[in-house]
Amino acid sequence: MNNKNIIQEDIESILLQNCDFSILKNKTILLTGATGLIGSVITDMLCFLNVKYNLNLKLLLISRHEHESKSSCTKYIVHDINIPFVSNEKIDFIIHAASNTHPVQYASEPIETITANIFGTYNLLQLAEKNKNCRFILASSVEIYGDDKECKTKGFEEKDCGYLDCNTVRAGYNESKRLCETLCQAFLAQKKVDFVSARLCRAYGPTLKKDDSKVMSQFLRNGADTKDIILKSEGLQYYSYIYSADAASAIIYLMLKGKSGEAYNIAGKDSDIHLKDLAQIIADYSGTKVIFDLPSAIEKQGFSKAQHAVLNTDKICELGWKPVYSILDGCKRTIDYFKV
Repeated sequence: MNNKNIIQEDIESILLQNCDFSILKNKTILLTGATGLIGSVITDMLCFLNVKYNLNLKLLLISRHEHESKSSCTKYIVHDINIPFVSNEKIDFIIHAASNTHPVQYASEPIETITANIFGTYNLLQLAEKNKNCRFILASSVEIYGDDKECKTKGFEEKDCGYLDCNTVRAGYNESKRLCETLCQAFLAQKKVDFVSARLCRAYGPTLKKDDSKVMSQFLRNGADTKDIILKSEGLQYYSYIYSADAASAIIYLMLKGKSGEAYNIAGKDSDIHLKDLAQIIADYSGTKVIFDLPSAIEKQGFSKAQHAVLNTDKICELGWKPVYSILDGCKRTIDYFKV
């Protein structure tokens, strides 16, 4: 399968979700992190839906760098989310998907990681308040749970909270994401801002950036380059993962059908796996092998302390959403895309 087919199939997977997309007719959507791993797929899916259903959508896409518009319905805007965003447009939905999202940034830019999460969310919630009946969707994270030291059989449910040592540099990401969700609750209670929180597990896919330092990203890049898979631990960490197209479809689904004030866990199909097993399936598909190496000091600072962080997705699945891609399917698609 070539690159074009992989991306087109990813985009069209939104149609597998049972949604009334006509709700988006003549709507304006503001998306932050529009050129990121998940934001770029959300953009492509919305552009696809716009054409397929003649929705007359308007997409205001915020990113840190200039970007060429993909269609007549998109407008890219270079903006720092630490600064309040001013718009004369009537905005109907805000999807906040901008954040530092990989370990090297957590360790080398801990202040920027925290402030971008908190100030960015605060500024955008204020914007949502100014736009009557605007729905705010926060891209939150499995990281807010911390470590599941009890190793719950069914994984973290939305009401759960695991162990998190706040007295570390790495905790800046987790704690600021927690505060973002609390800010949303505060704006709902005090300002009546309608919001939904999408708690994503560890995401991956063809839209991974070259500088992404997450372990999964390094595994996939090495696999595509037919290099050995470097494991910088014993690989006993047990996590949930999600393919980028599934993550994007879940966020769009929650934008349309999520209950106000609620958080929803999002994870892939058959995608709970130990890190060592993940490394092995990528090595097997790539024809390489897994080797062990010691991390650098800055890499180690950025590593998650959680050893067990699996998400229970019953809540969003009961709402009607379902993931399409398994961990094996997602890894194969990503490696095939990178190889071309």
